[in-house]
Amino acid sequence: MKCAQHTCPGFISVPVSRTVLQQCLQARLQVKPAEEQSEAQFVQIDRGMVIYICFFKGATDDILPKMVSTLLNLRLCESDSGRMVSVLELPGSVLIVPQATLGGKAKGRAMQYHNNIHKDDGLRLYSAFVALCEKELMAAAASSAGRGAEITVKHGTYGNRQVLKLDTNGPYTHMMEF
Repeated sequence: MKCAQHTCPGFISVPVSRTVLQQCLQARLQVKPAEEQSEAQFVQIDRGMVIYICFFKGATDDILPKMVSTLLNLRLCESDSGRMVSVLELPGSVLIVPQATLGGKAKGRAMQYHNNIHKDDGLRLYSAFVALCEKELMAAAASSAGRGAEITVKHGTYGNRQVLKLDTNGPYTHMMEF
């Protein structure tokens, strides 16, 4: 038996979201490809964290506050002193990348994505997740206004293939499920 969002006695907990976190020195994401009449469009952050995110069937808005709090408060960023701190403590920026492939499972020599949430529901959850991250980072920016660091939240375009360029000070990558 399965219980989608929490552990119940006698039930197996099934994740409703998978994230991959990567600290970065700089990240640049193409959010719109070049077309005949326009150049490609990009978003960019400096020091901070990239969050790749995928929602599975059964995901609801209820999980979002826990996800945002957990991800933004994890001590995964290296400070100037070498101490590990959260992106909120750094202070740093966040780039959120929708990544449906995180929901893939191998079947033979191909990948299948049957457990991923419906695209419309995924877009709604992704947008709400981005908004909650923006709210938390802006609160952190307000409290660290004297430190001079620019704190931003940038995000990719849900449902589109995107090109990412990442500069990091080490492959300090973590996967988390909620």
